[in-house]
Amino acid sequence: MGRLAALALVLALGAGCGFHLQGRAALPAALKRSYVEAKDKQSDFVQGLRKALLVNGAQLADASVDASAVVHVLEDEITERVLAVSATNLPREYELTYTVRFSVSAGASDLLSAQEVTATRDFSFDEHVLLAKDNEEAILRQALAHDLVDVVMRRLSSL
Repeated sequence: MGRLAALALVLALGAGCGFHLQGRAALPAALKRSYVEAKDKQSDFVQGLRKALLVNGAQLADASVDASAVVHVLEDEITERVLAVSATNLPREYELTYTVRFSVSAGASDLLSAQEVTATRDFSFDEHVLLAKDNEEAILRQALAHDLVDVVMRRLSSL
């Protein structure tokens, strides 16, 4: 009986403090039927954003006219920059920067003006293990996209 009372107390305190499971954000009513408008609908970021919207209870519309809100992905690009080179002038370290600009509109009004979010990571490079390094770069690109989706979802949930 004491354990049950303690469990009920912990659950009540957890619910009262605003605790939410990671990955779930309460979306405002305006975003319950959303459309994601992007030039590249197959990018890691756009696919991740669509999945995150679905996980958080939104329905995805097939066209912008059917949606209560439209998330406009204005820019979705990855840039690569050499950070370090060897004595033989071969790249040894790269920096990946994923940049996303987005805005949100509902009908004729802007819910969120154009905003830019960026994530950066660096990774080492070795031409002797080229296949492994290409795979590492692909994984980093996906991780950067995932991080940016989390940032955008937090901003969308605060509308």
